[in-house]
Amino acid sequence: MAEIPDERRERIASDPFCETLGVELTDLEPGTATTQLTVTEDLLNFHGTPHGGAVYSLADAAFAAASNGEGDTALALETNISYFEAVEVGETLTAEAERVHERGRTASYRVAVTDERDDEVAAFRGRVYRPGEK
Repeated sequence: MAEIPDERRERIASDPFCETLGVELTDLEPGTATTQLTVTEDLLNFHGTPHGGAVYSLADAAFAAASNGEGDTALALETNISYFEAVEVGETLTAEAERVHERGRTASYRVAVTDERDDEVAAFRGRVYRPGEK
């Protein structure tokens, strides 16, 4: 497997939206990526639990990094997420994306979002289109 060039890694890690939310890219390898987010008060919804959009964004960032890490532009075709558990303020969530299928110009990824005890709190699935692939 080819190594991810530092320039590409840095470009992905400096995503402005992720920086705004506090999402950090912690690992990037061909077909996989890991992101982390510490839940803060400003990421809560009116129930006092992390907003689903924050958890979704964490998973989506891992998906985007994993699918674009090898160089060719990957465009999301579809995504979905299932939420299992809420977590508390101060908890750090980890999203681990892994390519599970690739054929022609499309690829599918699964992202597991886990809490600090390694319990899965959400599952994200996404599929990309790579216009530059044959």
